[in-house]
Amino acid sequence: MALHGFILIFLFACSLAAGIIDTIAGGGGLITVPALLATGLPVASVLATNKLQASFGSGTAAFRLMQYSRTPFTEISLGVFFCLIGATLGSIAVMLLNDNFLQRLLPVLLLCVLIYSVFSKRLGSENHPAKASKAWVMLVFGLLLGFYDGFFGPGTGAFWVIAMVFFLGYNLQKATIHAKVYNFISNVVALIWFIIGGHVIYSIGLLMAAGQFIGAHIGAKLVMKEGAKLIKPLFISMVSMMLIVVVHKAYFN
Repeated sequence: MALHGFILIFLFACSLAAGIIDTIAGGGGLITVPALLATGLPVASVLATNKLQASFGSGTAAFRLMQYSRTPFTEISLGVFFCLIGATLGSIAVMLLNDNFLQRLLPVLLLCVLIYSVFSKRLGSENHPAKASKAWVMLVFGLLLGFYDGFFGPGTGAFWVIAMVFFLGYNLQKATIHAKVYNFISNVVALIWFIIGGHVIYSIGLLMAAGQFIGAHIGAKLVMKEGAKLIKPLFISMVSMMLIVVVHKAYFN
């Protein structure tokens, strides 16, 4: 599909901004999906192409954050394993099931995340004792959020962050680093299924991937430099925006 030069510049700019925001707080899809929809592409192509460019952004962010923080792979290996399983099941399910139930459940989950984030004054400012074992959290959320990202997607990174802060006692910076890795894994699995289905528009996806790549580099540096004081307000803002979008999609479309 041929697009006008101005539209291509617009898509690149959107992906650049999304790369920065998604690395810091999640929710970059709130920028890129509407931008792709505005071009008139079919919905399946929008979702598939978005997964292509998002995979570059989450992959770059994951690599840089792991590199900057010197996080050993052993810390995230269990979550990666369960994400792979969950995302595979979710990607298959999206081809077989109606997503109406998830669309109506998502606003409730996001509202809970928003309330907790706003009223928890010390949210992620420092580490605190874990409320559950890491193996249990990775099993449950690796499968659920991997499945969710393969099936639907919006807010996956935010759910990962809040799960690790609340259940494992991670600070926001550490939770964001781990969330990017898990988000990347589920993005790639979903992308593979979209490629098999033939829905990806590579020319647009790769252009936006370049913007994501640059944005993710910038966002990763900001995460390591500013930590929770930058992540928390952006995180709350992005969750609020996601809540508005999914409520409209679920109940007013």
